[in-house]
Order: sequence, then structure tokens, then C-alpha cells
Amino acid sequence: MATKEPINDPMLDPITGELRVIAPGHTFKSVTEKLSGIVLTSHTPLGWWGGFLLAGGGVTLLTVAVTWLFLRGTGIWAITQPVAWGFAIINFVWWIGIGHAGTLISAILLLFKQSWRNSINRFAEAMTIFAVVCAGMFPLIHTGRPWLGYWLFPLPFTMDVWPQFRSPLLWDVFAVSTYATISVVFWYIGMVPDLATLRDNAKSKFGQFFYGVIALGWRGSVRHWVRYETASLLLSGLSTPLVLSVHTVISFDFAVALLPGWHTTIFPPYFVAGAVYSGFAMVLTLAIPIRKFYHLEDIVTIRHIDNMGKVMLVTGGIVAYGYGMEVFMAWYSASHWEYFMMWNRMFGPMGWSYWVLITCNIALPQLMWLRKFRTNVALMFIMSFIVNTGMWFERFVIIVTSLTRDYLPSSWGTYNATRWDYATFIGTLGLFTFLFFLFIRFLPMIPMSELRILLPQAKIHPKDEPLPEAGD
Repeated sequence: MATKEPINDPMLDPITGELRVIAPGHTFKSVTEKLSGIVLTSHTPLGWWGGFLLAGGGVTLLTVAVTWLFLRGTGIWAITQPVAWGFAIINFVWWIGIGHAGTLISAILLLFKQSWRNSINRFAEAMTIFAVVCAGMFPLIHTGRPWLGYWLFPLPFTMDVWPQFRSPLLWDVFAVSTYATISVVFWYIGMVPDLATLRDNAKSKFGQFFYGVIALGWRGSVRHWVRYETASLLLSGLSTPLVLSVHTVISFDFAVALLPGWHTTIFPPYFVAGAVYSGFAMVLTLAIPIRKFYHLEDIVTIRHIDNMGKVMLVTGGIVAYGYGMEVFMAWYSASHWEYFMMWNRMFGPMGWSYWVLITCNIALPQLMWLRKFRTNVALMFIMSFIVNTGMWFERFVIIVTSLTRDYLPSSWGTYNATRWDYATFIGTLGLFTFLFFLFIRFLPMIPMSELRILLPQAKIHPKDEPLPEAGD
């Protein structure tokens, strides 16, 4: 009779054989020292400086592009008739989608008590906020008069100029501002215990003062923890519907239009799934180099990468279903225009972009069905880039190919992005990365307080250590 081989890999649970969420051997002290040391050290790695300066170059490029835009107007972009929405809206929808994974990991996985989220939720939340910053910029500058952006808010103007509530632009403002507000509050509240840890471990007077102020007087008393847990659950409850509502509202920008390829009821779920898909891909893009650079392989483990690969498989499957339903409805609706729209997407002048998205979003991600692929860090890093590229092209296909050829051949046109379109997009990538570099240098990117809960020492062992009787 064959005997079961003992498990020698320390990253595998000896009982279940599953990948561990955190490597064995850690204590409360080691977790605190390792994670707080990244922030409190006076030595800033050269690699950080290199990346920071590169990202700063992107911010400079964005500043130049936006300044020129304000001086010359939106005519420097390629937007014209019939493509009145170009890179600006493509980038807006793409960035909002990127942010979704942070809210999903923070809120929904918290409500479902998924402990593996504890190592990645903090920088996923930061990713959400920085992505929303990049996204929120586009509707504002796309108006051509950003100094009048406050007109989009319901302010009691003396001129009696009220927002146009039937405008999708206004829906975007309400959806994104709500999303940004809840995300920032959730992110900050979750950091308070760790900020107090940084305050207590800081050696410099400035560090003690700075982290002491933003720690809001946290002392770790039972009362503080009870209120912290209550606030976290309440914010999770508020954030969870936002995961669904924000991108649903964004999808209405298109779904309410009577344009072939846009006027479809499948857009809300299809957009939400695509947002989570690209969001998790971006989490992988960030997490993999960070764990390597800061030697966090024992905290952000293969289990996290494997689980994120599984989530991407599920959401990628929903996205594939959405693509399939678009093709089916183009045929089943018996609408000449819908049929032509789909043919144009596949084989028209810009058909190459459709096949890029199919390759990146459906064909290549099927490799993630293989466990060996999901647990290979380098391959998953490459896959995260592929999926993010594919999701950007998805927005390109929806917006550009539908607008270039609508009902009337007399109104057909084409679209060629200008160097200012590319400069603005690359600039937002620089802004996102710039903010992220600041975040990982000055704030705890992994929640120490939540990570300590995963340690064996945090578990109560009633047989070994009986609770004291009343009166003891």
C-alpha cells in the first residue's frame, strides 16, 4: 500500500497541502519590523529613485500636454466628426476600470472574510485612488473649458444655470466623485492602526510628529478597535454597491445612445466584469515587481498570485460571454445595421484592433487554466500586461469603430490619434506611477495590523491557555 509522501515545501500547508497565505516563521515583531522598516528607513533605494524620476518624466509630459491643450483647445486631439469621443473617453473608461479591483478586494472580499486579501488590499486601494485621479481628469479636460467644470455640480447659481441631468457627462461626475470619496475614506480609515505603529517606531522627531498627527490619536484600546471594525464594515457595505454601480453608470454613457454597437442592455454587467478583469491585472502588474524589489515573497505569496489568476479567469469568462452575446445579437436581431457593425468591427479598416482584443482578452488568458502557469510569477506578470492592453483595445473598439461608421455612409470617417493624444495617455501612466512611488515610500503599503491576524499567535487556543474566570 502506497504511503503518502510528506510535504517538505514550507510554503505548503502540511495538513491541507494548499499554498500558504503567509510564509511560516513570522511573528508580530518580525511583521512589524519588516513592513515599517520600508517606510521608516533613512536609506531610499536607488531603484526607487530611478523609477520615481522616470515617472516624474511622465508627469512633466502630462503637464506639457495639458497646458498646450488649455492654450489651443481640444483641436490638438484627433477628435472630430464623426469620432467626437476619442482617446479621452477611452482612457477615462480604462482608468475607472483599473480602479475596480481595489474596491472589490477591500470591500467584497472583506465581507466574505477572505484572509488572502490582507497582503494586497492596501496597495490595491491606493491603486484605485490613483486610477480615479487619472480617470477624473479626462471628463474635465474633455469639456474644453475645464475652468467651468464646477457647472457640472448642482450648485445654486445666481445665473439659474443648472446641471443637465440628462447628460451622461453629469452622470460620470456623480458616479466618479462618489466612488472617489468612499475609496479615500476607506483607504485612510484602514491605515490608522498602521500609522500609529509608524508613529511609535519612528526615530526622527518629524516622523513621530507627522505619523502622530495622521494617526488621529490611535492608542489601540479595545474601544478604538471596536470602532475601527465597525467603521470598516460600514464602509465595506457602502463600497460594495459602488463596485457595481460606478461602471454601470459609465456603461450608460454608451448604452443610452442609439448607435449600432452601443445600444445594448448587456453593457452594465459586461463593463463591470471587464473592469474587475483589468483591475486585477493591474494589481498583478504592481504586486509582482514590488514583492521582488522589497523581498516580500514571504508576505505576498504564490497563493495571492494564484488566486488573482483565478479571479481573472472568472471575470475574463464573463467578458468573453459578453463578446459572444454581441455577435449573437448582431445576427439574431435581424438588424442590418447591427450586423454591419459587427462585420465592420471584425473585418473593417480597424478590424485589427478587434482581433488584438480577442487575442489579449480571450485567447491568451486561457493559459491561466493551468496551475503551473498561474503559479509562475514571470508568466503572470506578462499576462497582466497582455490583459491590460486587451482591455484598453476593448474600449478603443467600442468607441472608435462604432463612431467611424454609423447609419449613413455619407457621414463615415476615420480616426488617427495625434501625438498629443498619446502624450496625454502616457502622461497619465506617469502620474499614476509617480503617485504610487510616493505611496510605497511614505505610507505602509501592506496592512501590518491585518497581517498580524493571520499569524498562529493571533489564534486563541482555549485548551492551552484557558480564559480567566470571572473575578480572577
